[in-house]
Amino acid sequence: MRLFKFDQEIPFMSLRMPAMILSALLVIGSIASLAVNQLNWGLDFTGGTVIEVGYEGAADLSQVRDQLQQADFGDAVVQTFGSSSDVLIRLAPRKGVKAATMGDQVMVALRSDGQQVEMRRIEFVGPQVGQELTEQGGLAMLVALLCILMYVAMRFEWRFGVGAVAALAHDVILTLGLFSILQLEFDLTVLAALLAVIGYSLNDTIVVMDRIRENFRKLRKGGPEEVINWSLTQTFNRTVITSLTTILVLLALFFKGGALIHGFATALLMGVIIGTYSSIYVASSISLAMGISKEDLMPPEVEKEGADQDPLV
Repeated sequence: MRLFKFDQEIPFMSLRMPAMILSALLVIGSIASLAVNQLNWGLDFTGGTVIEVGYEGAADLSQVRDQLQQADFGDAVVQTFGSSSDVLIRLAPRKGVKAATMGDQVMVALRSDGQQVEMRRIEFVGPQVGQELTEQGGLAMLVALLCILMYVAMRFEWRFGVGAVAALAHDVILTLGLFSILQLEFDLTVLAALLAVIGYSLNDTIVVMDRIRENFRKLRKGGPEEVINWSLTQTFNRTVITSLTTILVLLALFFKGGALIHGFATALLMGVIIGTYSSIYVASSISLAMGISKEDLMPPEVEKEGADQDPLV
């Protein structure tokens, strides 16, 4: 299926310098926001108070969230627990406020409309992601990027490996920067979305690089910039169709998925858009800037046995 038919190449690389400047500015801005504002860590990272309450009938989670927001508990995570009448409420820790006091304030808010609400339990829970796990996770991501660099370097060419890793780092930093600037809650679902973004972006980048390598070997005329433009033009339909179908699903999750996966859908939506851009302009532009050429991607010549011998001997 083709959405667009191109008779000539699209000069993507003619815009590589403005694109690289834009990417550099966005990366610097994201790192600055992460340093100043940091991330709005969710309860999975900070811990907090867990309150389990029971209703006589099915609980309306939207109404529960509205009641808690009016009582200055807008950061509360609300979900059903076991059945539709059992609700689990997670609250971030507050300085100088005991868990019992917070529980009383929550119960007053939930009973403000006259409903019969029973408190089943209240307890303080620690963070699911501790300091040690955070450090190990960061180390694991660095090792994964190094392995990706080694794989792409061996499978294609080392310049492509550098471009692929730079594109992945670009996508992760910009996504984290947007969460920092907008102060969206960062929890385990968002972390899972970030890992999915890495996989999506890497897959898109590998497809583009494979076509670039193929065209370097197939096209006899044209310099590196022209070959890369042709490769990006040929994969443009695939990139657009894949991104659009993914974005349609993510939009449905974003608007209809509910509060629990809102952060997950937001991170993936941002990541897919950024990853599509980076596979075209970041990975390819860096490889071109590092001097990728036809000779680097041609298969090595295999010397036939006896080729140098005198045929008369």
